[in-house]
Amino acid sequence: QMQLIESGGGLVQPGGSLTLSCTASESIFSTKVMGWYRQAPGKHRDFVARSTSDTIFEPQYNKDTVKGRFTISRDNTKNTAYLQMTDLRPEDTAVYYCTAGRILGGGVAYAPDYWGDGTQVTVSS
Repeated sequence: QMQLIESGGGLVQPGGSLTLSCTASESIFSTKVMGWYRQAPGKHRDFVARSTSDTIFEPQYNKDTVKGRFTISRDNTKNTAYLQMTDLRPEDTAVYYCTAGRILGGGVAYAPDYWGDGTQVTVSS
């Protein structure tokens, strides 16, 4: 099994910002598309965003929840993906999971193959 390691979670006030990091092995990072999911208490995991491992497809976001507030990026020199979160709201409170997977169907679908253990993000005054 391969492991993804998230970090950067914590307590943030509403309207604040936070950046999550996800470090993967070189073999994973060089061949997989990195992404983020989240799971709020009592709910299932929801898609947040995905990046790319090449220049074919643009990053994609869950436009109903985070579009315009979150930004996903990759640093290939560090084998690390980031999720920059701004204008955080209480409803953003969740465990955030880093993923590594594949883009299918000409960019329509994203299929995670590996999951991190998650990092807690709490937005509260």
